[in-house]
Amino acid sequence: MAPPLSALYTWSFVLTLLIMLVLAATLRVLAILPSPKFRRKPFGRRPIASRVMIVLGSGGHTHEMFYLLRDLDTRKYTHRTYVVSSGDAFSAQRAAEFEKALEVREKERAKDKANADADADVDMEDVDGREDPGKEDYKKRISERRNGNQRRACTGPDHYNITTLPRARRIHQSLLTTPFTSLLTLVSTFRPLLSSTPLLPNAPPSTPYEAAAQDLPDMIITNGPATAVIVILASLVLKFFDIRGAMSKDKCKTVYVESFARVSRLSLSGKLLVRFVDRFVVQWGELEGKGGRAEFWGVLV
Repeated sequence: MAPPLSALYTWSFVLTLLIMLVLAATLRVLAILPSPKFRRKPFGRRPIASRVMIVLGSGGHTHEMFYLLRDLDTRKYTHRTYVVSSGDAFSAQRAAEFEKALEVREKERAKDKANADADADVDMEDVDGREDPGKEDYKKRISERRNGNQRRACTGPDHYNITTLPRARRIHQSLLTTPFTSLLTLVSTFRPLLSSTPLLPNAPPSTPYEAAAQDLPDMIITNGPATAVIVILASLVLKFFDIRGAMSKDKCKTVYVESFARVSRLSLSGKLLVRFVDRFVVQWGELEGKGGRAEFWGVLV
């Protein structure tokens, strides 16, 4: 004889159900967290376009970040999303200035390449007139140099956006109200994570570059501002539920670079994030191996 239906609602059943849910959630968290030791994946074909999200702080954090990005490859990271906190007009201005500098740099490179190609044309004409058995090899090298990088540089207003998040905690804000403002920041973070502002509202992307800009970021870079903790947490939520393929498509990879000012101890943001980011980089040898994750590659700024 089957037990009565009411028996299913006993405390033992509820406790068992809770334990199963906690166990399933724990296993899922362990699945999305990075390995303690970074394992380099085999190289695949690099996508034509990708999106990177850059979390800016204020003052020193912003200055260090743009120094870290001084050699940013705009052919690889075709869309940049800069995250600033409300009231931080300085970081927003620096982001716009940095993008303008990238545009000028790529124009100069294009000009230099055009001049080099013109010189190569002259050399090719000279080689064509020779009876030299090695001229075909020379022409092949010239052709490979020209065609070695067909990806175009992606600069200008179409290839970056600046998004503003409410501050998680204002100066002198009471600790009692901080959880509520932090929750507001967390909720506000999902929108810029899921997509950047489209060039044409309500219009589907027409190029791989627009599609990448309207997708999840391939990489999130930060160097320690408090906002970074919220952004990383939001990315973990997306991975936990695999929203828009955040986990299955290997999106939202995170790189944390500890501030140059941190010589012997990690910052509070670093201590909170050392177990949750994909790469944790420090700039002083004394910090190498901290948290079982810290990598030291020398001074980066």
